[in-house]
Amino acid sequence: MGNRVLMRFRSWLAALIAPVVLTVDGADTKRVSFNRDVRPLLSEYCLNCHGFDDKTRKGGLRLDQREDALRGGKSGHAAILPGKSLESEIVRRILTTDPDEVMPPPKMDRPLTAAQIDLLKRWVDQGAEYEPHWAFMPPATPPLPEVRKKDWARGPLDLFVLANMEKEGLEPRPEADRPTLIRRATLDLTGLPPTPEEIDAFLSDGSSEAYERVVDRLLASSRYGERMAVDWLDAARYADTHGYHIDSARDMTAWRDGVIRAFNDNQPYDQFTLEQLAGDLLPEATLDQKVASGFNRNHMITYEGGAIADEYHTAYIVDRINTTATVWLGLTVACAQCHDHKYDPITMKDYYGLYAIFNGVPENGLDGRHGNAVPIVQLPSPQQDAERRRLETAVATAEARLKVELPNLDTDQQAWESKAIADADAPKEATDKKPKLPEAVLAALKAERSARTAEQAAAVRKHYLDEISPEMRRLREEAKAARKAKDDFERAIPNAMVMGEMAKPRDTYVLVRGQYDKKGDKVDRALPAALPGLPEGSQANRLGLARWLVAKDHPLTSRVTVNRFWQMYFGNGLVKSAENFGTQGDLPTNPELLDWLATEFVRTGWDVKAFQKRILMSATYRQDSRAPRSLYERDPENRWLARGPRVRLQAEFLRDLALSVSGLMDPRIGGAAVFPYQPSGLWEELMSRSDNDSFTAQKYVPSRGADLYRRTMYTFIKRTSPHPSLSNFDAPDRQVCTVRRPRTNTPLQALALMNDPTYVEAARQLAARVLQERKDPKARIERLFRLAVGRSPSAAETKVLVDLQRDQQTAFAQKPENARSVLAVGEYTQVFDDPVEAASWTVVASTVLNLDETITKN
Repeated sequence: MGNRVLMRFRSWLAALIAPVVLTVDGADTKRVSFNRDVRPLLSEYCLNCHGFDDKTRKGGLRLDQREDALRGGKSGHAAILPGKSLESEIVRRILTTDPDEVMPPPKMDRPLTAAQIDLLKRWVDQGAEYEPHWAFMPPATPPLPEVRKKDWARGPLDLFVLANMEKEGLEPRPEADRPTLIRRATLDLTGLPPTPEEIDAFLSDGSSEAYERVVDRLLASSRYGERMAVDWLDAARYADTHGYHIDSARDMTAWRDGVIRAFNDNQPYDQFTLEQLAGDLLPEATLDQKVASGFNRNHMITYEGGAIADEYHTAYIVDRINTTATVWLGLTVACAQCHDHKYDPITMKDYYGLYAIFNGVPENGLDGRHGNAVPIVQLPSPQQDAERRRLETAVATAEARLKVELPNLDTDQQAWESKAIADADAPKEATDKKPKLPEAVLAALKAERSARTAEQAAAVRKHYLDEISPEMRRLREEAKAARKAKDDFERAIPNAMVMGEMAKPRDTYVLVRGQYDKKGDKVDRALPAALPGLPEGSQANRLGLARWLVAKDHPLTSRVTVNRFWQMYFGNGLVKSAENFGTQGDLPTNPELLDWLATEFVRTGWDVKAFQKRILMSATYRQDSRAPRSLYERDPENRWLARGPRVRLQAEFLRDLALSVSGLMDPRIGGAAVFPYQPSGLWEELMSRSDNDSFTAQKYVPSRGADLYRRTMYTFIKRTSPHPSLSNFDAPDRQVCTVRRPRTNTPLQALALMNDPTYVEAARQLAARVLQERKDPKARIERLFRLAVGRSPSAAETKVLVDLQRDQQTAFAQKPENARSVLAVGEYTQVFDDPVEAASWTVVASTVLNLDETITKN
């Protein structure tokens, strides 16, 4: 406790001295911004106890709203007296050394620094003006800033970036050289490296439109849709299994392929939003639109024995709310499942209003034993559709025959009746082995035909047709066989999980502390009250929610979306916390640029490709990423954008690069998931049971042939055992929504790039390629470098690799069995005239594939 008191005393003393120093140097005249300077302090230190949540608010004091702060709490003292910091209770409590009164409380063990205290005091002395949280105000197009170096800017985007740079005393870097630029753009827009031929075409194009032509070509490439879809699959928590304990298989490839098509077709983002959230509710919804609604069926599902259906159904809806809020609102609303949000204006009532919107899906809490869980739509091929129609006709024909009166029916029935009556009158011993007639039928038979009631006659006729008539039995068997053939065929037709609406939605209640079985007040479908209301004419359903999200006055969707696009190119968004635009999230480094991008995105009709082109054509994007060490030390994350982006490739694109440059990649787009090489036993180690009919009960069996070399985005994603080539490089397990991947650097990653069969095989085939295409060692290294890195090697680099190849050839010549071992990795067969030479060049190719420059977008 003594150290804490001493720390607080020093902060208090420094805070008392600070105003004198600031007055001397004139710094006290700088205006303190509530959103930029004060709100983060209150959010970090105060609002957990004195914020939005009235159920946990202490002392009756609320500090997130000015009128409440001026009024004060139960103590009767105004927390803030504008213009009088030293008389304000908030400042007095921060400066006091009394452990019973000091704020934050000593148990937090996080006293404010002298600089933070000074900032708070200056804000109070300047009038303690509050501002609405920036993200909850609709974006407005800002005026273009004045800059000194106007000639550098290629458009408004660059002016905003340059203005920020100049405030920080920074200068932009020169434009990257052409090989770097085309490699950067190609990796960003397709996830694949450019070919040497594409680089040469760009280098030989001397026109001023050369780079723009490259960008247009890449945006028109079908590979663009695959690259864009990867990040959307993260956000949608797309996987090939249901997750949870059993983790059985599902098939949502039709939804995934629809996302690829939507990006390739440049579907406007507002329409894309409508279809992803509520495609099934659109007027005269097409099959593709219904499939698109599967976005919110990608969550985890279980059918585990002993699980409680209502509990898991609640979990599914909670997941949809949290995912939708993260992807479109950039808010962490999950807190409000159990209590009013501590920091953002989202109440429990708001949360369960959204819950009600998602509570009308005709689904089961426990499902997925046999693949996809209802509701589903079938997706027959044209051939399957024709066969299904043929089988439906066969069923209808067979069932129609059952309704047609048989010829000679009365005669045949009378003959049977006579025999049945005789059998009934025969001695018991004679009839023991014959099936007994139902009492009602027997009684009817014993009556004269003319005396039978209508009910008796019907009973006799039914029994005869159901149990006796050989012709009817044959017709029934034919109908049964026709129905079975149709049912069996339909089970083999691919399907996709989709959203749907019950005729009468379930009632929704606030769940006390978020528990599925603790129902509180009943709530109706509604949107968060602190945000703008529904667009005129919209209903409070999923379609209304989607229309609301893309309404022009919505403060969040356009900002959140363009921020994620920016993150894709520069490694970080303008708001680094892409998942959190609330008061606990990061402030935008360039709020004016963010708002300009957001309003421009909407103004241009939510045109996704046009937005990507705007970024790639900018001077900001085209800067050289090489910079003095001092700049990297001052701005290690490149938040001020005074250099070009430099980021390691995502997990999928690392493997794709190796497959592409080696010539192994299979170019097919879409289709079933595939199973690349992975260490044996991983699935088996996690198997929980072996009595279901899904992939959970199987060993991992790698694909064969071309499927081994599909793009990595088509890898089968098992949630409880993500593929190592993905998880090693920070790809999410897709259990929950992810809109910002972490970036780690571990020894395991280097080991994987050197030893994973995929990369060893790719290195071998890359070696085979250069051995075939070039004869001279230096020419081979030149070709290797241009394929993998996109540039020619320096003389020093060439010498190192030539020496490496010579040394390796000597080593393999001494132990040729090692050469054979290297060349045996992987399924792809290649015959080499000189295995020792091939193995040595495989090592060289592996070295180049492992270069930092190869695996990095520079």
